[in-house]
Amino acid sequence: MDARKGNIYEILNGNKQFLIPVYQRFYSWDIDQCKRLWNDIVEMQRKGKAGHFVGSIVNIAEQAMPTGVQKYMIIDGQQRMTTLTLLLLALRDYAIKNPGDTTINARRIDNMLLKNEYENGDERYKLLLTETDRDILISLVEEKPIAEGTRSRLIENYNFFANKLADKEIQPAEVYESIGKLQIVNITLDRTVDDAQAIFESLNSTGKELSESDLIRNYVLMGLEPSEQTYVYEHLWRPMEQLFIYETQGSVMDAFFRHYLTMKLSRIPKQGRVYEEFKLYHLNCEFGSIRELCQDLLDYAKYYTNIVFKRNSDTDLKKLYEDIIDLRMEVSYPFLLKIHHDCTEELITSDELKEILKLCISYVLRRAICEIPTNSMNKTFATLKNYIKPDDYLNSVKAFFVMQDTYKEFPDNDKFEGAFVNRDIYNMRARNYILSRLENFENKAPITIENYTIEHIMPQNKNLSLEWQTDLGPEWQEVQKKYLHTIGNLTLTAYNSEMSDRPFLDKMDMPGGFKESALRLNKYVVLQNEWNEKHIQERANELAKKAETIWPYPTLTAAELAPYQAEEKTVQKYSLESYDVNAFTRMLFESLDKRIMNLSPAVKKEYKKLYVAYKLDTNFVDIVFQKQRLRISINMKFSEINDPNGICKDITGLGRWGNGDVELFMEHQDELDQIMEIVKQSYDAQAE
Repeated sequence: MDARKGNIYEILNGNKQFLIPVYQRFYSWDIDQCKRLWNDIVEMQRKGKAGHFVGSIVNIAEQAMPTGVQKYMIIDGQQRMTTLTLLLLALRDYAIKNPGDTTINARRIDNMLLKNEYENGDERYKLLLTETDRDILISLVEEKPIAEGTRSRLIENYNFFANKLADKEIQPAEVYESIGKLQIVNITLDRTVDDAQAIFESLNSTGKELSESDLIRNYVLMGLEPSEQTYVYEHLWRPMEQLFIYETQGSVMDAFFRHYLTMKLSRIPKQGRVYEEFKLYHLNCEFGSIRELCQDLLDYAKYYTNIVFKRNSDTDLKKLYEDIIDLRMEVSYPFLLKIHHDCTEELITSDELKEILKLCISYVLRRAICEIPTNSMNKTFATLKNYIKPDDYLNSVKAFFVMQDTYKEFPDNDKFEGAFVNRDIYNMRARNYILSRLENFENKAPITIENYTIEHIMPQNKNLSLEWQTDLGPEWQEVQKKYLHTIGNLTLTAYNSEMSDRPFLDKMDMPGGFKESALRLNKYVVLQNEWNEKHIQERANELAKKAETIWPYPTLTAAELAPYQAEEKTVQKYSLESYDVNAFTRMLFESLDKRIMNLSPAVKKEYKKLYVAYKLDTNFVDIVFQKQRLRISINMKFSEINDPNGICKDITGLGRWGNGDVELFMEHQDELDQIMEIVKQSYDAQAE
């Protein structure tokens, strides 16, 4: 490794060319990074600073040729180097357009810093980017016209610098001088000696932080031989990148890799550790080569982007994707990747795929209506694939859903209908989706909900008119409070402002009123002569029955479900009476139990043979009864516990009933708060 401090003029001077490898991300600095660089230059000049460190450039020197251009492959610093090149281009073009200003030598910038003056073809250029970026930068260097409407950060940032120079916040000559004061460490590696990937990972760049997908791409492609690297990039990796929309590519690709790994591993990688998890996965995965791994990534990226960007020639699938996006069902994506792949492999038919998608949508929607906490759903979908039986695929998925209970349950029709008629739908995030689906279900002329607003048939105004008070009866205030935002009182209209708080019959007969509405949601409303509690309830019940059809519960015959019920282990049922409990330990337990169960509705309590377990997806605390105290096991590593009162004991490697490496005891009621501080740490760690 050769590391030298210098500036961009020294780095570019000479018969050199800096190349960006195919696996490097495109140029991604935006105006914010350019403003920062410009402000550094202005501040340095105004304060007379001798220099300013802007970071490093790391490259691999290709084998030197006796004649011609010495080439360097940049593995870190392309954003910085490209941005400085754009600034030099703007300076050169300023000098060309302003020949009277002789402080800037356009030919010197052109022939020493932008081009290798005596070379031809690609070797003519000091900096050679990848793909589309390459053509745009060459066009800027050669002063060639660029097609109108072309979107590129290269063009945007070049224009930013050109405008700054034209504004003359400082003189162009001062800008040129200050660029020479920008200090850069130029690190040149020896391909035969230095571990480029390890060095790349350890660099702490001051530029735009690499995304998880950037790191994964570099890891996958950097170690390949040049010919294989080019093939994998051009035939597999680049086609995968092009599936994602340019503006959000980084963040959406990061999410894709996390969902892909969740699907493969049946566990969820932590945010910020996706790259590390991917490297571990690669070392232990089933693929014999990088090419096979990238082919698999490309396949799954197609499924993923079809869902996320609602792409499909099958209109039924496309509508299901729209439902998934409207409900923000990101937690289900790992499982959805799995079933799409299995459909491609012909393990299920297209119709079965659609039925499973409908069940997943119903599961999410019904739970939201029934106000079941969502924090367990990511793990439910992450592990669902483990319960699939390939020879009975659809039924095994249905059985899985049917057999979920407590905080993982799939609410049945009775629970769903009861919640649907009473739920505050208006203040739900999914309210527009719910009303749109109720209106458009099996409708050959569906409406576009964006053209309508939500109308409260019984108005929201707390000071209701006498007509409304008469319709609603003597308890009108209670009726309004109870039913105002429920589904029975909500509809859609294009005349919300005109209807306002008007009496029901006015809303019915006015121009654009309910009688003129062709909406199915108003089918019941237009038959009424008044609007009161009875009619709100009746309409809610009608809509609830329709909702049960739109968001169905899994249907299995007793014979189809029986094999899955038989597989459940027959477990002896235990209760508090199963333990050696006296009046004192019962009192301690009841106070601690109440506090633990109040942590969240998602906490599940199970009486085991030897202890009481509290869990979300797995145990976070266990309680064992002793003669005069409770022994409490905390399912965490001892080193992870914050124990300011010193009440915890390290039992790592020791045999104890319960789970985890932390033990503490409850002997008195006044210890409850301290104990709960420890219990909550374990709960929080698992809830994440």
